[in-house]
Amino acid sequence: MSDIQYRLAQKREILGAFPGPKSQALNERRKSVVAGGVASTVPVYVADADGGILTDVDGNSFIDLGSGIAVTSVGASDANVVEAVREQVGHFTHTCFMVTPYESYIQVAEELNALTPGTHEKRTVLFNSGAEAVENAVKVARLATGRDAIVAFDHAYHGRTNLTMALTAKAMPYKTNFGPFAPEIYRVPMSYPYREESDIKGEEAARRAITMIEKQIGASSVAAILIEPIQGEGGFIVPADGFLPTLAAWAKDNGVVFIADEVQSGFCRTGEWFATVHEGVVPDIITMAKGIAGGLPLSAITGRADLMDAVHPGGLGGTYGGNPIACAAALAAIKTMKEHDLNGRAANIERIVTDRFTALVQELGANNIIGEIRGRGAMMAIELVQPGTGTTTKEVNAEAAKAIAGACLAAGVIILTCGTYGNVIRLLPPLVISDELLNDGLDVLCDAIRAAL
Repeated sequence: MSDIQYRLAQKREILGAFPGPKSQALNERRKSVVAGGVASTVPVYVADADGGILTDVDGNSFIDLGSGIAVTSVGASDANVVEAVREQVGHFTHTCFMVTPYESYIQVAEELNALTPGTHEKRTVLFNSGAEAVENAVKVARLATGRDAIVAFDHAYHGRTNLTMALTAKAMPYKTNFGPFAPEIYRVPMSYPYREESDIKGEEAARRAITMIEKQIGASSVAAILIEPIQGEGGFIVPADGFLPTLAAWAKDNGVVFIADEVQSGFCRTGEWFATVHEGVVPDIITMAKGIAGGLPLSAITGRADLMDAVHPGGLGGTYGGNPIACAAALAAIKTMKEHDLNGRAANIERIVTDRFTALVQELGANNIIGEIRGRGAMMAIELVQPGTGTTTKEVNAEAAKAIAGACLAAGVIILTCGTYGNVIRLLPPLVISDELLNDGLDVLCDAIRAAL
């Protein structure tokens, strides 16, 4: 990334055993004041971050291959975002758009209406979190259609609020003992090519889901189909070609709202502005968050004007939704994405990751624990299986995923795991990471995989 100027040195450096004394002290303070239900993956406390580097309070520098779960796509201290936030804070921090509105909210809506798939007339509403965006997309769909049922998918993750917990497929840690959940949520099979029992094509997998919808719910009762074009927490599952278009076509034919949850896959993460573009799918409503505002809390839903305008005045909103500081950050982050062609950068990251791990699979041969390399752009995953089972039983290997993540951390590389079975390593580097730093991080990850055999 020769066109990016970094503030911090872009190299990993571990100064000694960690967590260091300052991180340990902070952790002791945390225990007495922060609820135990909040868990942290990495036991160090961050002091600074820039580009692809996180520096902790003890001076250690880590390569960041997680981006705060796909949030800091433009880096954790992008110059455009920093300057825009500084400028906005100097004027006003909040007025509430529902009371006294401001131009930046409108500007963000204009950008999202232009960037999201489709040339139809659109409307946008801004919120705070991905879960809030999903909840409001469901509200719009139910009101506009006069129907109640919402269809979600196996392995899905949509949030931690009551409704979005109901939409999420994985029980622990997201749902266990938090019920009862919101009603009229129905779950159908996802297209998970690596774990299908037979060589089922995308259209066939979609018909399987559609048959279940028609038999168990009835098309006339369904308000919306809600789906992640690439599932995030579920394991970076990329459905087979044809799955999404077939579902979208059925939804259109039956008056069902097709909602694409692009909270994790949006904003250049997959090499397109939104992942649905890869398959030519135009959602009725699209939910967004994470990478939208360079690290500030902002989310949005953008949808067909007739759907969005069906809601009565006052039916959508929230005190902090579209906060002016977050709006300024979003406009600046989008500017950075355009200036540095971060879609092209994401595609390059995909090539680097794919080439590196394809070569590793060939090197490991019969003892290989990599069952599949999958993903798009800078949203890549490695599904781990027991040695030698990659093409036979595909027995999950969550223990290896945990060990590999720990080994990487010890060497100064932060990676995340995910998946319904806990056996998937996910790579979400900042899109502004340099090739040199990315390859250094991948060197460490490859060594950790070798050591896990």
